[in-house]
Amino acid sequence: MQRNDSGICGVQFIIQSTVKGPAHIDSRVEAFLKMFENKLYEMTNDEFKSNVNALIDTKLEKHKNLREESRFYWREITDGTLKFDRREAEVAALKKLTQQELIEFFNENVKVGATRKKTLSVRVHGNQHLAEYHSQKSEAVQPNSIQINDIFSFRRSQPLYGSFRGGIGHVKL
Repeated sequence: MQRNDSGICGVQFIIQSTVKGPAHIDSRVEAFLKMFENKLYEMTNDEFKSNVNALIDTKLEKHKNLREESRFYWREITDGTLKFDRREAEVAALKKLTQQELIEFFNENVKVGATRKKTLSVRVHGNQHLAEYHSQKSEAVQPNSIQINDIFSFRRSQPLYGSFRGGIGHVKL
């Protein structure tokens, strides 16, 4: 699913398994991204345009009811983005988007090993995977990785922690 945290966009995978451990699940997400990369490269220009037009049609759908419309506006307010013409702006951007631009964005930000890619993997080990947890805990942390065992200490150590809180009542207009 798509994520937007205070204007920072990302992709989120939520996967739970009682059969496989978190490390295996992470490897499957990476395999999915490699498979998606192949599909993106192999996609014809007509397929690309068809996908873009389908997305445009979805974005141009009118709100089905007042609750849905209200939720849209309140999300803009609570996120602090206040982009009430978001749908129209996104459709305009989609109409200009080329397949090559999408591939370049994917290569820089999403693909396995991308130069600008940042990954957060939250691993919760169930009782069935405690052995895996203990063996991974004793392993050396991989290069360019940070293992966080105390989230509160980690957050306080970040230079911008607490500088922007957003949300209702915290948005500065």
